[in-house]
Amino acid sequence: MSNLIGVVNIYKEKGFTSHDVVNIVRKTLGKVKTGHTGTLDPDACGVLPICVGKATKISDYIASDIKEYKAELLLGVSTDTQDISGEVIKKSDVEINFDVIKNTILSFEGEYYQTPPMYSAVKINGKKMYELAREGKEVERKQRLVKIFNIKINEVISKERVVFTALCSKGTYIRTLCHDIGEKLSCGGCMASLLRTRSGQFYIKDSIKIEDFKKIVCEGRINEILIPVDNVLPEYSKVIVSDLGNKFLYNGNKINVNFTDKKYFTENEKALVYDSYGKLIGIYQFSGNFIKPLTMLI
Repeated sequence: MSNLIGVVNIYKEKGFTSHDVVNIVRKTLGKVKTGHTGTLDPDACGVLPICVGKATKISDYIASDIKEYKAELLLGVSTDTQDISGEVIKKSDVEINFDVIKNTILSFEGEYYQTPPMYSAVKINGKKMYELAREGKEVERKQRLVKIFNIKINEVISKERVVFTALCSKGTYIRTLCHDIGEKLSCGGCMASLLRTRSGQFYIKDSIKIEDFKKIVCEGRINEILIPVDNVLPEYSKVIVSDLGNKFLYNGNKINVNFTDKKYFTENEKALVYDSYGKLIGIYQFSGNFIKPLTMLI
């Protein structure tokens, strides 16, 4: 299976780390190169796209897409990890009108500066912050701008527990969002559960569990679930290079647009570029009268 290239939409179940899933997929496929496109905490479930073969080169393109999560917010409890698995730092009574809670949750729609939690994979001087946190160290973290495109309240379980869905930008920590909501309400809060329902073009309704993935591979049906790179990046235009341009293409050179089937383009526009035989060669970017390679897939 060494020639496999594409993405598998895996449903990560609770208890697995994202790295666990990558290793299982790699082992199942016979040690083909694999990689995920955005970490999910061990206690979280949901969509985890796994890049296979040379598709690992496009993981950054996929990881930059928007994400959607369904989370349960627990008010009145603050923890060191900002989720229910952490050590409780503070407990408070929640005697707040639900309209206030609702309006506070919805007030986070839009852009806001978020401080990454200490228990995260963000690196400080080459070391992951959760490693520092486990050593009992706390370091200053830079705030970063995130965007919550939409928040919808799904269910009110009790005065302390609210389930909501958030559509957000890459790099948004939902447990930090829960923490920040609790802080704004002055009662504290943490994340009780998390389900990622979407990651870019990948949706939970199309995801498959690890055991089902293993069965499909065992039955020789991997192509039924391996999503081609073309389908993963539908927003990119498709460009075919002529026979005369193939030699430049295979050498990773920039190519004059006269050797392509597309003569009009937007400056810096990205495209999937194919040789004259229809084979996908890589991701290129238009600049001047040329297309220049960004990521080669051969």
